Amino acid sequence: MHNLKEIRKNFDSFIKSVERRPVDINFDLLKKLDKQNRDFIVKKETLEKEKKDISKSKDESLFKRSKEISEELNQITDEQKKIKNELDIILSNIPNIPHPDVPDGKDESDNVEVSKSGKTPNFDFKPKAHYEIGENLKMLDFDLATKTTGSRFVFVKKQLALLERALSNFMLDKHIIKNGYQEISPPLIASENTMFGTGQLPKFENDQFEIKFDEGLDKKFLIPTAEVILTNIVKDKIVDLKDLPIRLVASTPCFRKEAGSYGKDTKGMIRQHQFYKVELVSIVEKDKCLGELERMTNCATGILDDLKIPYRKMILCTGDIGFSAEKTYDIEAWIPSENKYREISSCSSCSTFQAVRMKTRYKNQNNEILNVGTLNGSGLAVGRTLIAVLENYQQKDGSVIVPEVLRPYMNNLEKISSN
Repeated sequence: MHNLKEIRKNFDSFIKSVERRPVDINFDLLKKLDKQNRDFIVKKETLEKEKKDISKSKDESLFKRSKEISEELNQITDEQKKIKNELDIILSNIPNIPHPDVPDGKDESDNVEVSKSGKTPNFDFKPKAHYEIGENLKMLDFDLATKTTGSRFVFVKKQLALLERALSNFMLDKHIIKNGYQEISPPLIASENTMFGTGQLPKFENDQFEIKFDEGLDKKFLIPTAEVILTNIVKDKIVDLKDLPIRLVASTPCFRKEAGSYGKDTKGMIRQHQFYKVELVSIVEKDKCLGELERMTNCATGILDDLKIPYRKMILCTGDIGFSAEKTYDIEAWIPSENKYREISSCSSCSTFQAVRMKTRYKNQNNEILNVGTLNGSGLAVGRTLIAVLENYQQKDGSVIVPEVLRPYMNNLEKISSN
């Protein structure tokens, strides 16, 4: 969320920066409401001074005027509340300003490839899609999930369930032991205020799974990503400088309605309502966000390097970058059946955008109180990594070779087969 005082310093420059994205914000109304609010502040101060002077004078003939002033002040307060609510609604729907490094563009077709790693496999047979491999092994069951729950769910069984768990445990161990992240096992339910803090609300409420939790007025949601709950650990806090950077990791189920994806990826596990993800979150000094983004992205790509899965790194354009992000790298793994790369991780710097919403600050070496910087990234999406392993390690006979780094997590199993 943006600070109105900062916006006011150079309104035209702010609008120009935000409009690098495809936005539909009534900036004229924002200006108008801000002016009305400031005019009310001046008027209020003038009336309060007049009332104070009357009180000091003890002139009974002015007591009627004093009462009129009190009524005027009450009216102004009511008007200000309405204006502030309108301002908050507009401000809460303005996305983060893209960093100058971010390329301009309309959609994902304008994203820019930064690097590519690994050699794509050459098969002497037509590679099957992950859902064909899993169904032939009788270890992925989409029909049963549709029967018990609905579309975009799956039962993962037997050795593929073990593989899924192995991937999650391997990722956690790597991020904790080598990359210096602290493991957290968080709640899977977030309050409305918590969802607001990281930017999921109010703009993306239709994408969330709201649940009936209690009779209170505060809404509750299943987390769409552990980013939400991990980042809010520092909500309403002044973080001690010596504790920065804070690096957190969690492996959790995630829940999304995928409301805007009707008709996309209807087969298989690419786009599901429930999926596992290992999430990385960093809380840093505000001027260290971009350096931390490079570090976080390298931690995520390191997993694919170890798994020996080909991938490429993309920088997202202004038309594809997330609401809260100032800069985002997508990591895309090679999917042989589609003959293309698909997103397996997204790593973003949010600068101070989320911190302003969460009221999270720190005191720097000059004793200045500043908002922290926040970052988040998938390290990795477990379901999509499972897809990449199945497809890149598939064999002609329908079996799947287990990547070497995962074998210690799978009782030294070398191959998954239906036998």
